Amino acid sequence: MVSESPVLGVAIIGAGFSGIGMAIRLQQAGIDDYLILERAAGIGGTWRDNHYPGAACDVESHLYSFSFEPRAHWSRKYSGQAEILDYLQHCVARYGLASRIRCNAALAAAEYDQAAGLWCLHLADGETLHARVLISAVGALSEPSIAPLPGLADFRGVQFHSAQWNHQHDLRGKRVAVIGTGASAIQFVPQIAQQAAQLLLFQRTPPWILPKADRRFSATEQRLLQLAPWQKAYRALIYWINESRAPGFTRSSDWLLKPAEAMARHHLQRQVADPALRAALTPDYRIGCKRILIANDYYPALQRPNVQLVQSAITRVGADCIVSADGGRHPVDTLIFATGFRATEYLSGVDIRGRAGLLLSQAWQAGAESYLGIACADFPNFFMLTGPNTGLGHSSMIFMIEAQIHFIRQAIQHLRRANLRSIEVRREVQQAFAHEVRQRMAGSVWASGCRSWYLDAAGLNTTLWPASTLAYWRRTRHWRASEFVLESRA
Repeated sequence: MVSESPVLGVAIIGAGFSGIGMAIRLQQAGIDDYLILERAAGIGGTWRDNHYPGAACDVESHLYSFSFEPRAHWSRKYSGQAEILDYLQHCVARYGLASRIRCNAALAAAEYDQAAGLWCLHLADGETLHARVLISAVGALSEPSIAPLPGLADFRGVQFHSAQWNHQHDLRGKRVAVIGTGASAIQFVPQIAQQAAQLLLFQRTPPWILPKADRRFSATEQRLLQLAPWQKAYRALIYWINESRAPGFTRSSDWLLKPAEAMARHHLQRQVADPALRAALTPDYRIGCKRILIANDYYPALQRPNVQLVQSAITRVGADCIVSADGGRHPVDTLIFATGFRATEYLSGVDIRGRAGLLLSQAWQAGAESYLGIACADFPNFFMLTGPNTGLGHSSMIFMIEAQIHFIRQAIQHLRRANLRSIEVRREVQQAFAHEVRQRMAGSVWASGCRSWYLDAAGLNTTLWPASTLAYWRRTRHWRASEFVLESRA
């Protein structure tokens, strides 16, 4: 039974880049009966949570922003966390979204009421809301992953994940262990190495690292970029440079990957003189198979006298130490997990039930599958932003998000114009798309044999888009009614 409370036209889950962008575009289309539900106390998503020292984006600022809300005065090529969060707060203020965002509103479960054609949204505080359309904008990098190390519960020191940084804990004079050498570690390790008495860096597999061509923009450049022609031209230049790299990933092309590997090796050789350390930091897999990182200060930080690279696996954690597989006992009083996110466990914290009570987690038992990473069979009026197989290894996710927003907005407009009860992607359309993704993925660099967070427990890559962003843009330009089951109001 639907309650007497007003029914939302659209409920958006998450107030990060994708949720904010979706709300703006709906509002511009005259769809203003929406509400953003945000589980945290503020907006920003990834850029609210990841406030560790040195946190920054690895995509150029002028491309890592909405095309419809450009910013001329980015301070540098690769913006830091605070500046990106400020940009998102600016977007909320400029488009008047604050009154349509409810913070501290965690969604615990959602179920589709087929008779009413509504989504019933159960919040963690016990409140129930109803919406005609449900859009997940939670993102793939929202649930921190912490390794279940034996003895971790017995550790008497301070421990935290990089996405839950404890700024109250003073690292000066501490014996710090960092577990993981991914995108966050290469940013914060150089920062905290200057404070800690000792820093142990536990590495499972070394990443490929390229030089970071970062610098501040001059006042003259910022003034020029206020002019629309310059701004558009610069954004387009960045886009096409990034897009030109796509074949290296999607087709594992030697002519693109070998020069990249040579550049990374030269960067390592130039910055690390010790042959033994250099060997320990040299990957044994194809560049691009794991996320490619960019940094100028990471390798120098590892050569500080108070920093030690540990390659031996961790066997257990003691009350005041870490024991490694080589028998080493490493005294520590602070553990920092740089172990990434549960990227393949989409919407793992929410029970979403579609037709006949089907759980999304059950539908995805054999691997997350959808159409364009946006729609799922058996889940009417449900859409995703940054869903399965829409992540990137070479360009800006904001480009993909905008393409998805455009597609979803068209679907919602058709739902309303045609006075439909629901729209739902046809199963055969979804299956054909999933087959295409698997076929394309087989020839990509991501299928070259390394172990990465792109892969789920079964070894399937359900994270990345196996083609160019231009190809995805073309696929999402037009919402086609023929690809969906349209249910009219009885």
